[in-house]
Amino acid sequence: MTRVIHTGDTHIGYQQYNSPQRREDFLEAFRSVVEDAVADDVDAVVHAGDLFHDRRPGLVDLQGTVEILRTLADADIPFLAVVGNHESKRDAQWLDLFADLGLATRLGADPEVVDGVALYGLDFVPRSRRDDLEYAFEPVPDEAEHATLVTHGLFEPFAHADWDTEEVLEASTVDFDAVLLGDNHKPDTAEVLDTWVTYCGSTERASASEREDRGYNLVDFDEDGGVAISRRGLTDTREFVFVDVELEAGEGVDRVQERVRQHDLEDAVVIVTVEGEGKAITPATIEEAAIDRDALVARVNDRRELPDEDEEVSVSFADPDAAVRERVRELGLSDAARSIDETVRDDDLVDSNVRETVERRVRDLLEDDESAFDPAPERAPEDEDVTTVADELVGDNGAGEDSSAAADSESVATNGGEPEATNGGESVATADGDTAETDATKPDAVDSDATESAPAAEDSSEEPTDDSSEEPTDDPADADTASLGDFA
Repeated sequence: MTRVIHTGDTHIGYQQYNSPQRREDFLEAFRSVVEDAVADDVDAVVHAGDLFHDRRPGLVDLQGTVEILRTLADADIPFLAVVGNHESKRDAQWLDLFADLGLATRLGADPEVVDGVALYGLDFVPRSRRDDLEYAFEPVPDEAEHATLVTHGLFEPFAHADWDTEEVLEASTVDFDAVLLGDNHKPDTAEVLDTWVTYCGSTERASASEREDRGYNLVDFDEDGGVAISRRGLTDTREFVFVDVELEAGEGVDRVQERVRQHDLEDAVVIVTVEGEGKAITPATIEEAAIDRDALVARVNDRRELPDEDEEVSVSFADPDAAVRERVRELGLSDAARSIDETVRDDDLVDSNVRETVERRVRDLLEDDESAFDPAPERAPEDEDVTTVADELVGDNGAGEDSSAAADSESVATNGGEPEATNGGESVATADGDTAETDATKPDAVDSDATESAPAAEDSSEEPTDDSSEEPTDDPADADTASLGDFA
């Protein structure tokens, strides 16, 4: 029998809640998996992507990962992995570096055989590049009794799926008897076309919605062709204390604090969720009280829709472009100077072309009239009959610009009317007494930024949610036909 540990979504380097301790937690959770692998003398550790939270991990994260992988190498346990969307780079991947160091194997279309099991890999592929993807794998070697695919993405029949598992299995040139998945932080297993398909889940809680214990899968392959998948929890991850409070009419912050005091909060991440009715509460009051009781981090999520008892205030926002034009008009610039001003502020003009365009425009204006840049005569702001070159330039754009300006104004009214709330209006107090940005509450099943967005900052307050529909910003340009070799 061959036994492998199936893990993934370790998100090393994630400084959750802006907490250095949480950043260490993600590395230590991966260390725990490797220590279990050595203690059990498994045949391999298989990682299904998102080893790192960011495609640019910090030096301390790289050093810690190398140290942990050396523990596996010293025990002669291979580390086999694919690339997830959080860590994906344009060219060489971090896995390639670890492979050069003899610490890892990056799985691909060519099988890696471990004690009779042929393991293939498929890195994360953005949704926009999947239609022409050819699932062409090299034949299973004669010495292999099993064939397993390791890949990263949101696959059916699990929640939030955007990848058709049946299509993958039917189009593949290899008949797989197991598919080991990463990207979905909720562990789950299903059978698709007589093939076991399983998510191992994340090794640390990357969001407040991940309430279940973290862990990994143990996958056993027997000589008769059978596959058995079991679950093992990690017992030494950071404790999360979830305090759910249903307030009745008339109840408020005192009731919430009473419920919080019923728990041991020492070194824990405290998540307080308030529902029901009751009075308005101030999250900072509850968070500070939890920190005073030695919580590492405290977060309050008030899900109630309370009526606004304050007097309604009518707020309107001026068109910013119109305001700028009015201010420029007050400066007494000539029509030519205003024309240059409009050129510089033209959103359609690429920044790198501004200098050349302005120089050319100035030359043209001076050739037509040497006095073009003489100060303009004073004009009363209310003189609407005066038409300047700047006004004509704006008018040439027609109704489309007016619509754009209106849209901009509406955008300002929507996003600028009040300080923008971080992550749905929730806040976090840390042990340092600061209020930090937090990851937004999301369904447990989704990994990702993430949507996937631009590379995460040192402390991205976003969850490492892999909105796998989004293509990484530094992915190569789409090809007409993609093959597995493109992602190896």
